[in-house]
Amino acid sequence: MSEVVELAERALALCSGEAQVTVTRERSLLSRFARSRPTQATAVDDLTVAVVVLRDGQTGSAETNLTDDDALRDTFARADAAARAAAAAGPGDHPGLPDAPATYPSHQGWDAATAELDPALAGAALARAFAIAEQHGVEAFGIWTAGEVEEAIASSTGLRARDLVTDAYMKIICRDGNGRSGWGAAGGSAMAAIDADAIAKRAAAKVPRSEPAELGPGEYPVVLEPEAVGELLQFLGNLAFNGLAHVEGRGALEGKLGTRVAAPAINLADSPRVPATLPRAFDQEGTPKAPLPLIQDGVANAVCHDLRSGKLAGAQTTGHAIEPGGSAFGAIPTNLVLAGGGATDSAELAAPIERGLYVTRTWYVNPVHAKQTLLTGTTRDGTYLIEDGQITRPIRDVRFTDSVLRILEASEALTSAQRFVSAADFYGRRAASGVVCPALRAQGFRITG
Repeated sequence: MSEVVELAERALALCSGEAQVTVTRERSLLSRFARSRPTQATAVDDLTVAVVVLRDGQTGSAETNLTDDDALRDTFARADAAARAAAAAGPGDHPGLPDAPATYPSHQGWDAATAELDPALAGAALARAFAIAEQHGVEAFGIWTAGEVEEAIASSTGLRARDLVTDAYMKIICRDGNGRSGWGAAGGSAMAAIDADAIAKRAAAKVPRSEPAELGPGEYPVVLEPEAVGELLQFLGNLAFNGLAHVEGRGALEGKLGTRVAAPAINLADSPRVPATLPRAFDQEGTPKAPLPLIQDGVANAVCHDLRSGKLAGAQTTGHAIEPGGSAFGAIPTNLVLAGGGATDSAELAAPIERGLYVTRTWYVNPVHAKQTLLTGTTRDGTYLIEDGQITRPIRDVRFTDSVLRILEASEALTSAQRFVSAADFYGRRAASGVVCPALRAQGFRITG
């Protein structure tokens, strides 16, 4: 029995009533670099015990990093006191902890070589990035990171679950002396997904070699690289597929399930078993993960639920709890996969465009109108003009204000190749996630500044 599983059992034995214990151990490395020099290196070995208690449909939760019995009893007491205080105001809407499922799906989300967390691999990757940046007359900025996370759940209903996963990620921004920049990144469940040479070369190739031109406001045909598509889809996951927002009337798909919301070529699913993403066996309530088609042939098919939002909707959980006991934010997809199309590459996507925009990625994106999936943000690290079917001159980064669903509705073609895209902002406990998606061409991309 692993230390994590044993600790979950011991903590549960010190609880009473309806309770769930989740024990998570993270081991990870992260190396940051700027101006082609290492700037920070961290090594994390963190063990966290989270206790959730239910009283009359209300939940209370508490956490600790201490593992002695007194600390575990105190953590239960704090969670229990919170649940009782909430229940004193009236019954809640949580349906109760789930029973043990018959089985959990297997996956290939753990890699032995990655789990070794060898810092020499980080050093070698950074050295290659720096060398390639120098060859192209630019400097490299970014991060390299890898981690292993083990999680065990034990609950008073008899549910027992354990998952072991790894992830790795590297991003490189190449920048010249004038501040012009290009982007490259890669990641997945194994270090084998990271090719520092290829990432650095892609980033260096995106750096504009001439003074960028200006592009005025208007609506333009656009080719969006996977990094840009992935960020838009992550926002779509929060705004359209959040089951709690949907049942409360705040979701973008309210009244639209079963109707066409995107082009027929758009097939989007939450796919936790796809090897190119970061596979998971269960969600934070111990519900087995399963594929969930969200948009099929352009038609909205489903939203995501945890136990609580499922009860409010008169439905079952879809296995999308993002916190033990459910999150006040709701339930969202964490393994989005957009199916590819028939185009060979971005050059083929650009071929029919007389005058348009090529976008490597977006930055500083924020919602403007959640129900319309309307976002605003800027382009960054490789924005170019498309002229007569060719990706030509660099242009200054522009502000866009557009709806994700409108962009998907106006999508005309997608590349067959997909890429894993991740925000990889590891500032808290490690919960790696990402989107697998192709590049796409759409009409009417709205530039507002």
